[in-house]
Amino acid sequence: MKIICIGGGPAGLYFALLMKKQDPANEITVIERNRPYDTFGWGVVFSDQTLGNLVNADEPTATTILQSFNHWDDIDVHFKGQTVTSGGHGFCGIGRKRLLNILQQRCEALGVRLVFETDVTDDQEMAKAYGADLVIACDGLNSRIRTRYEATYRPDIETRKCRFVWLGTKKLFSAFTFAFKETEHGWFQAHAYQYDGDTSTFIVETPEEVWQKAGLDKMSQEEAIAFCERLFADQLDGNCLISNASHLRGSAIWIRFPRIICDRWVHWNQIDGRRVPVVLMGDAAHSAHFSIGSGTKLALEDAIELARCFAAEGPNGIEQVIAAYEKVRAVEVLKIQSAARNSMEWFENVDRYTAMEAEQFAYSMLTRSQRLSHENLRLRDGGYVERYEHWIAQHAFEAAGLPQAAARSSIPPMLTPYRLRGTVLKNRIVVSPMAQYSAVDGVAGDYHLVHLGSRAMGGAGLVFVEMTCVSADARITPGCPGMYTPQHTAAWKRIVDFVHANSTARIAIQLGHAGPKGSTRCAWDGIDMPLDDGNWPLLAASPQQYVPGVSQQAREATTQDMDRIEQDFVRATREAATAGFDWLELHCAHGYLLSSFISPLTNSRTDDYGGSLENRCRYPLRVFRAMRAVWPQDKPMSVRISAHDWVEGGITPDDAVEIARLFKAAGADMIDCSSGQVSKQEKPVYGRMFQTPFADRIRNEARIPTMAVGAIFEADHANSIIAAGRADLCAIARPHLANPAWTLNEAAKIGFHDIDWPRQYAAGKAQLERNLERERQNAAASAMATPAQLAARLLEG
Repeated sequence: MKIICIGGGPAGLYFALLMKKQDPANEITVIERNRPYDTFGWGVVFSDQTLGNLVNADEPTATTILQSFNHWDDIDVHFKGQTVTSGGHGFCGIGRKRLLNILQQRCEALGVRLVFETDVTDDQEMAKAYGADLVIACDGLNSRIRTRYEATYRPDIETRKCRFVWLGTKKLFSAFTFAFKETEHGWFQAHAYQYDGDTSTFIVETPEEVWQKAGLDKMSQEEAIAFCERLFADQLDGNCLISNASHLRGSAIWIRFPRIICDRWVHWNQIDGRRVPVVLMGDAAHSAHFSIGSGTKLALEDAIELARCFAAEGPNGIEQVIAAYEKVRAVEVLKIQSAARNSMEWFENVDRYTAMEAEQFAYSMLTRSQRLSHENLRLRDGGYVERYEHWIAQHAFEAAGLPQAAARSSIPPMLTPYRLRGTVLKNRIVVSPMAQYSAVDGVAGDYHLVHLGSRAMGGAGLVFVEMTCVSADARITPGCPGMYTPQHTAAWKRIVDFVHANSTARIAIQLGHAGPKGSTRCAWDGIDMPLDDGNWPLLAASPQQYVPGVSQQAREATTQDMDRIEQDFVRATREAATAGFDWLELHCAHGYLLSSFISPLTNSRTDDYGGSLENRCRYPLRVFRAMRAVWPQDKPMSVRISAHDWVEGGITPDDAVEIARLFKAAGADMIDCSSGQVSKQEKPVYGRMFQTPFADRIRNEARIPTMAVGAIFEADHANSIIAAGRADLCAIARPHLANPAWTLNEAAKIGFHDIDWPRQYAAGKAQLERNLERERQNAAASAMATPAQLAARLLEG
């Protein structure tokens, strides 16, 4: 094959050497506009895992790179005069220029042609001149080729909100160092790491508005560097900061990160009667924020994958090769970009977390991408995690008013106690309210006793009953439970009494009104489909059909309707207190009646209950205040909201923070952070813990406790969420349908045995723990060497 790589960065050089190694007959040319030793930036960072991938792809290159690396294990976080250190992270730093020189030398040794100081202005002319069968477009963040064929690649380029500057220093950092400094203008942060024997990279970053308030937009390069030196004097120990961008003037050294995502990665050209693919690689195809250190990793792994696809398919199947490459890399890159976005947004919003103490702030930073979890941290540095768990437990037991002696040295964060008003939960796991559609005339029966009782005995701290309707016409389906007759109160009291007598769990009720989503069939008979007969009239904030052309038409609620419904909620609240519930939640989410007032998608009223967000929240707040007034003052009340409608023009996470503030002012104790189900036009972005960022924002911006929900399905998720301060409770839904004893089972899985089981089940506890310990030992014995271990062996050599 004849291949040209336009751009002599890591992606183009590495792909060239891999393809030349794969078949020496390949004619490969790398064309770079700069001179051989010109480069920008200072050092690059790889994890041990990435190094392992390089070892497997081309060991001679990996060996040379490894011999040039500065390797460290620790991360230091400097915050509010404290330094928190965690180890076992396995990072390596290398100068970008040194990395490129290694790749250039390996290319030359294999026979790749390197052409420097050539600026490619027309890729088609260049492909024609070289007779190329394949063009690799690796011409960087500002790729001309991507721009030329943007109709094919469909790039989405988003310029982010922070300004940052790449600098260097002769201060040698023994750990990957993050330093946070508060100024009168706002927060600044530094990312620093050593990459060779005498130099470290030192990146300074701050939000755009802080950068402007500090006057950095008007400073010369020298003045800006002096500002940074003064700000981070504690970390620099008298060393200067150095710029390698002397060609830039003034504020031009400060840049904003462009987040790049491409819909497609290949464009086909017709050249001399042949179809020639132009394949994006590296920064031309995607970008990952520097805070996760994956830009160069992604570029090299692009090269590895495309070379692997050629090895599997051969040059005659080039269309299949390109299709396979695009399919595999698009998925893998999206995962990294998702983590990088989480990391980037954490740094963009540092002030969100600055109310935390240094210990929790550092943990939040370490786990910001959601790729590094609690158990992963434990594998890296068990001592750090044990110390932090002890810190979390001490604070939790103190806040719960429990004896400090009970705060043992290491307790999983999800199993620490939690107090809200006068209610103390034994742990942070909640059984979510989950519709079961099994009531008869609104009465909870034996099914509910077994369903809720078994989950109360399964280890969770709090068990929610499903949304309980405040009137017959407030039900979603005929199978929904209610709280509007004496029979309902008695049925619920029976269940509450059972939970209190047979478990140490607390039990909560969620009160709601289905509004425009009522009078439908049970889920298994057609979710959201109207009843064939026996329908009841529907109400909403404004006239609507939830499923256009299918659902019943809901009429706009009048002031008389609203008065009646408010009293229905008040009556149901009083009856919930009579039944003995420990906790009450008001349902204001998922397009039900109160939600229909809040979302602009479903509220077009022109009276005092429509228009601005404050007006749209007016009626739900009115109902909440009336309920709070009759609910026992020593018992908590939470509110479930849809923190994102996932539809343009609907509720956004920004709105959710304001909604939470309004409910907090009205007396709410906690916000249960769900999303969606307001419109059938929604396009949610699913993934593990996908709704946790909403709980994080609301908790740390509105300063109100939150409950995280949505795709939380293992202890590692819950421990990470609680430990990082992203939420105070974790609500687990579907896993509790599969396993009523989810909490007990997950505790055993992570090797935590000091947890109470029902005494009748003690024999099962012992056997489960023995079996899981045997599985762990077998897994450890049969484990194969990982890429990271291969890299470590080379480092030791």
